[in-house]
Amino acid sequence: MPVVCRPARAQDLEFADTLVVSSINDLTERHGFGPMAVSSPPRFQLFSLEDDADGLWVAEEDGRILGFAWSWVCGDMWFLAQLFVSPDHQGRSVGNELIKRTLEHARTSGASNRVLITFSFNTVSQGLYIRHGLLPRFPIYSVSASREHLIGRLQGPQFDFTPIEEEVSSLRRLAQADKLVLGVSREKHHRYLINDIRTRGFNLYDGSDWMGYAYVDAGGHIGPLAVTESRAVAPALRTAMRLAAESGSSRVSAFLPGASEAALNTAMEHGMRIKLPMLLMSSREFGNWVQYLPRNPGFM
Repeated sequence: MPVVCRPARAQDLEFADTLVVSSINDLTERHGFGPMAVSSPPRFQLFSLEDDADGLWVAEEDGRILGFAWSWVCGDMWFLAQLFVSPDHQGRSVGNELIKRTLEHARTSGASNRVLITFSFNTVSQGLYIRHGLLPRFPIYSVSASREHLIGRLQGPQFDFTPIEEEVSSLRRLAQADKLVLGVSREKHHRYLINDIRTRGFNLYDGSDWMGYAYVDAGGHIGPLAVTESRAVAPALRTAMRLAAESGSSRVSAFLPGASEAALNTAMEHGMRIKLPMLLMSSREFGNWVQYLPRNPGFM
């Protein structure tokens, strides 16, 4: 039977997540990093499916899912969150067929910029994306440290903070910050995070001045984080590291753009170490990545 690409359904998403985890771990183990991914409920995938079903596709053969592609759109930006093929079915052009569907999603959405984050050592995928007009821009590093190691080293200026509430004025302010640093509003994604019981969002203040926001999840992971001024990056990250350390998780982690010297220096000064190198690719330059820390390669 030929491989068929079709729109994803809600009941596909758990199996698709298992496939993605298997594909990621196959790739990272082959490159000497060991297994890096673990399965989790596909909550953001389901949110994206309900928001814009045209962005999620599966490749199927005889009822078995062989590949999965997932993209979302915010304003003028289309983002490829995941595109993976089962390790035992790679080399059959399944990925090529899936990327055709996802790029059609980009075209019909009207987004002028196409963006993704991939593994820096995944040269095969990078070549595929370059052929479709997405060029490498800068590295993004997955960093982490143990809670015990970090908590004794936290020093330097930090911000005051308050919980983010799902209010019109708060959402407007968050959207304005995203427009400043990314060029697009991500209000719908803030709504998702605010209503995620595993995630806490915080407004960051320097006295009475609102400087930006940070999210921290129950596993001690930081992001997204955005600030309105470059001088705010270091104190914002210190504040987020403190909040993550206080979450009770055994580790604290983040994704740091190579473009943000302040974020990288702050993380290294506090003993965080690079776990995995990644790469942002896009069809054009965009954003102020000095002042924005993504959540992960699927959410950005």
